[in-house]
Amino acid sequence: MNATAEILKKKIESFHPDLLETLAKVVEKLENRNRPAILPFHRDEILYRIQFHNEHPHTKLDFYENISELEKLYA
Repeated sequence: MNATAEILKKKIESFHPDLLETLAKVVEKLENRNRPAILPFHRDEILYRIQFHNEHPHTKLDFYENISELEKLYA
């Protein structure tokens, strides 16, 4: 990871000032993006259900029935 960061750092340092400014704006927009916080409980529950279904393929993935409720919570 550190090696990758160093490679990126060296490449960024060689950018033209206009390109650096554009890159900074893009990164800033990515940082400011509002993402809904998904509670760890919900994420863990979905991962558990997928894992269970993978082990028991004859079962039904019931969280698809509740997708509209999740969409309302995180809209």
